[in-house]
Amino acid sequence: MFKPLIFYIGLRYTRAKRRTQFISFITLTSVMGIALGVTALITVLSVMNGFEAELRQRILGMTAHATLTGQFGQLENWQEAENRIKSQPHIQGTAPFISGQVMINADRRVSGTMLNGVMPENESNVSEVADNMEEGKLSDLVPGEYGIVLGAELAKYLGVLMGDKITVISPQVNSTPAGIVPRMRRFTVVGMFKVGMYEYDRNMALIHIDDAAKLFRLENAVSGLRIKLDDVFNAPQITQTLSNELAGDYIVSDWTMAHENFFKAIKTEKTVMFIILLLIVAVAAFNIVSTLVMVVTDKRGDIAILKTQGLTSRSVMGIFMVLGTVIGLFGTILGTVGGVLLALNAGHIVNDIERAFKVRFLPADVYYISDLPSKLLWSDVTTIALMAFVLSLIATIYPAWQASKINPAEVLRYE
Repeated sequence: MFKPLIFYIGLRYTRAKRRTQFISFITLTSVMGIALGVTALITVLSVMNGFEAELRQRILGMTAHATLTGQFGQLENWQEAENRIKSQPHIQGTAPFISGQVMINADRRVSGTMLNGVMPENESNVSEVADNMEEGKLSDLVPGEYGIVLGAELAKYLGVLMGDKITVISPQVNSTPAGIVPRMRRFTVVGMFKVGMYEYDRNMALIHIDDAAKLFRLENAVSGLRIKLDDVFNAPQITQTLSNELAGDYIVSDWTMAHENFFKAIKTEKTVMFIILLLIVAVAAFNIVSTLVMVVTDKRGDIAILKTQGLTSRSVMGIFMVLGTVIGLFGTILGTVGGVLLALNAGHIVNDIERAFKVRFLPADVYYISDLPSKLLWSDVTTIALMAFVLSLIATIYPAWQASKINPAEVLRYE
């Protein structure tokens, strides 16, 4: 079916003559349609892979891989629990914490904030906040001095700088002769961090764990222990084993529980986008059908002459399958190259467009990430290229089959 003569004739039909320039234009649009579809699919999937990886990295940079708490939201004798945990496999680090919702007041600005009490010397064992300090150091949190480290966006909203005083208002209350009043404490800004995720930079503040215990009246208790694991993707199995070892005295959760719906939504969206864009590729691939039908109509005389000279129906079918395959192959190659180049440079291209037109595509107060990340997976590229080529190949079958059914006698009668 695919002899050298068949390849020669099929490739010959890809070149335009004066009277077939319109057909060649349709052929070119088919190639470009496949190329654009493949480029869009590779680029979009790479950007979504980048978003997923970047969000996971930033979330896990601030959120513990696993958390150990008591039955009633407090952990007594946390040192004993920490020693038991450290003896378990897969545990890389632990750190106690106290967490609570507060209001922060600075002059006339007020903001609700998640306040975390941490041990500065242990916090680097479970989070990356110490590596993302814009001003000050985490070690500047000294017990009894009531220093506070703010997220950069939170500090910007409150309009405070290093050394400024702010008031932290706890939901707990004090009974006084004047009535019930909320607990308040003045803190000094000793540092600012920026992890690049607006949710944390705008809504989180850190103080020393001893100061947090006094503010929330926890005495020697803590809210729980944050745990760093050696394999974040195996967190559910590790935490289940840890929970069994601790015999039900504690509640152990992992990061997939806190963010399970979020990452499932990303995965679902990625699947839907893949299907939608693949349909675009399919539409472009099936443009080959109309192209080949026009070529077959134009070449009816050639087909009839070739058949009278002994060319079989299978060979005629092979000629037009070669033609359609070449169109699909060129479109797939162009689209793959364009998609890879665009995916690798998507962030730079978007930044250049934003600077040139003074626009912001991903404002930080709306999206989790303000920059456009891109992560190219060669497995995705291979899958997309193969699917585009297979769709193109399928699209050639019907027109080629129709060409093979042409009756030479009927055609030559009117030539």
